Amino acid sequence: TGNEPDYPQGASSRAVLDREPGRDPKSASPRVRHMGARRNRAGGGTTRRQLLEKTVDIAQKAQAVDELGQIFADSGVVVVAHYAGLTVAQMQDLRSRMREAGGKVRVAKNRLAKIALEGKSSEGLGQYLKGQTVLAFSEDPTAAARVAEKYAKENDKFVIVGGAMGDAILDEKGVKAVADMPSREEVIASLVGCIISPAANLAGAIAAPGSNLAAIAK
Repeated sequence: TGNEPDYPQGASSRAVLDREPGRDPKSASPRVRHMGARRNRAGGGTTRRQLLEKTVDIAQKAQAVDELGQIFADSGVVVVAHYAGLTVAQMQDLRSRMREAGGKVRVAKNRLAKIALEGKSSEGLGQYLKGQTVLAFSEDPTAAARVAEKYAKENDKFVIVGGAMGDAILDEKGVKAVADMPSREEVIASLVGCIISPAANLAGAIAAPGSNLAAIAK
């Protein structure tokens, strides 16, 4: 009859959004239209909500790739480790230690991380992105490696598999070697010590009694 609604009584608004393209809903009987609505609610069709969720998911993945790309490009060192079996508390402990050292920890999907590595000088790091992996990284070229190495000795569930330091791709032994290097602060302190030491000696000589200066002059 001409007074029939487009969709049967009780059909959700999703049924309206999910009607088949190109088909006038008035051309089908109420029963057919109701079956179509049920099919869409059961997953047989793509709803506006599903399209929105898919769009959001794509946007989130794109953002994750951008963030990972910044990590690989800007970090002094990146360590890749397996963490299967670590408890939430242990992971929080690792994050805390890394944060105290000036580094960070990031769990990322391997596929997205590999996309982020494309075109980067550390692209070879992708060979270690297998299984349950976590990234430890820091601006300091040794901090993340040092914390990760120490943590791996204390937790057998945390296994270092590789890393990158600038253009250099590191295996497990390479990460250990970086961890054994002096930190940036230690290097700076050593250099400052070398610079200050001669100046201090000169200042001491200047402040010495005249007889000492005469002796130095001889």
